[in-house]
Parts: sequence; C-alpha cells; structure tokens
Amino acid sequence: MELYKNGWLAFELNVLRRLKFASVAIPLLGEPHLGVYLKRWKVLVSANDPLQSNYVKAIASIENNSKHLSEEEVEVVLEDAYVPHYRLKNPALRKWFSETDSWWFDNVRQNIEKLESPMAKAIAFSLVMNVGDYVHSFSEETLQLRQPLSKVFRRLWLRNIAPINNGKQNFCQNKHPKDYIAEHKQDFDFVPNLMFLRLPPFRNSSLVKSLGWKAWREEWLRQADDFWEDLEQSFGDKLNSKVETKSQYLSLLKDFLETASNIEKWAIAHIENEFVSTQELIETINQVRKVETVFTKDFSELTGKKAIIITA
Repeated sequence: MELYKNGWLAFELNVLRRLKFASVAIPLLGEPHLGVYLKRWKVLVSANDPLQSNYVKAIASIENNSKHLSEEEVEVVLEDAYVPHYRLKNPALRKWFSETDSWWFDNVRQNIEKLESPMAKAIAFSLVMNVGDYVHSFSEETLQLRQPLSKVFRRLWLRNIAPINNGKQNFCQNKHPKDYIAEHKQDFDFVPNLMFLRLPPFRNSSLVKSLGWKAWREEWLRQADDFWEDLEQSFGDKLNSKVETKSQYLSLLKDFLETASNIEKWAIAHIENEFVSTQELIETINQVRKVETVFTKDFSELTGKKAIIITA
C-alpha cells in the first residue's frame, strides 16, 4: 500500500495534472486515495467499485465532506467488543483471525448497525477494516508487539484525517464497472469530463483467490463467505470478470470503452506485464478512440514492474 500511495499515486497525479477536467468518473476505485487527492483539487468525484468493502471506504472518504465519528459513536462501536456470546454470527471470521480477535470483529460489526447515520456506519466500517489490516501485518514472530484492538481502533479514529470538503456533491456506487459507466451515459445531467480507468489485472482464477488475504474485508462486511460465486456470476461477460485468453480480455476492454465513448477524455492506467503488452492496449484503444499520449514510470528496481497511463 505504501508503494502505491507514494509511487503509483504520485505518478497518476502527475499525469492528471496535465489534463483539464472538473469532474471524474473512476469505474474501478480500489483504495480511495486517488479520489481523496482529486477532491483537494476541487474536482467532482464519482467513484465506483464492485466490492462492498471498497465501496464503503469510498463513502467514508470521498462522498463524505464533513462527518466525523463522535466520542459517543465510538463508544457504541466498542461496547462489549471482546465479550463472547453463544456462537459467532459470522463463523467465517475464524479463517482469518484467532478466536479472541474473531469475537472482537463479530461484535463491532453488530455494534456498527446501531449507529443512526449511514455515513457514521461507513466511517466505522472503514476504521475496522484498517484494524483488520493491522492484525494481518503481524507475523508469529512479531505478535508480542500487537496492541489490543479496541485501543488500535481509538488510535486510528484519533488520527483519522479530517474529511476534505471540496464543495461538490461527490458520490460513490457499488456496481459492475460497465453498468456504472452505462448509467453515466444515460444520465445527461452528469457526464464527467474524464474517466480514469485502472485496468483490472488478467484473472483466470476466482475473485476470492485473486484477492488473497484482503478477502477477509468482504466476508466481514457481508457477515458470511457464501456469496463469492454469486458475485462472480454477476460480473457476467464483462471487463473485470474471469477470462481465459488475451483476446477475450482485450475484447472485453474494447466493449467497455465503447460504453464510455460519450466521456470526453480517458486516462487508462496499466501495470505492464507479460500477458498484455502496452502496444496491444494502444491498438485496442485506437479501435474506439485515437490514443493521444503514453506516459510511463519505471518501478522495476522496487517491484520489477512498469506503470503506464494512456490518454485518449
């Protein structure tokens, strides 16, 4: 994450500074850092992600212009957090956490539902996911350095950066990227100046497998682990679904870009790999709209990878 925040994010912002736009659509957001920075530029941000865990993070930091969790709301979230009950409401937590930690995550998940404000819930969800990431950052050798989770939650709450008010009505959605873009095409009241698309990686395995340990966030939020197949099927034959061949991936990309043809400018970000070359992406984009510029940033010394952003 730190490499993304300090490396790729800086590269993305450097490229976007060269473009003129007052509003942006981000079909596959992932972590919300880019949207937050664009709010600092007074850009109206519309963001989307098919994962609920990324969606609520976006609400907490992009859609949110002013809400903070109060001390009273924090008390509600942490009430009896370590008290075990008859059984876990979400037994899937035991795949990711110890028994004691599982009770904490299970209890605070129920407590968050007691908050009255949907925005407060989103902020609390985001903070708890950060606590879970904190837990997963420790190994067996470093466990003795860990702090109690309620204390970690409070520290994250106190350190949480104040929401940025860009004076715009930013909004976030939880849809398939193509459906989200198609909605912008139909909504003539708001067609963004720019679409910033981070290309999804080639994926020939299940979504849950490709997410790795981060899958815990989705299972915690949805309070189960039996939804993955339905979520995968909901992607259908669209960009970001499981694919078997390069030609299939590029065909889905072309289909997606045709749906986004009414948006004035595109910036398409890609991590160069052996599966799809930059030249193949350029040729695919050119079938829909002429490529203007290709920006590159070499991170090979750190990751062995090169970041590409194509504007059209």
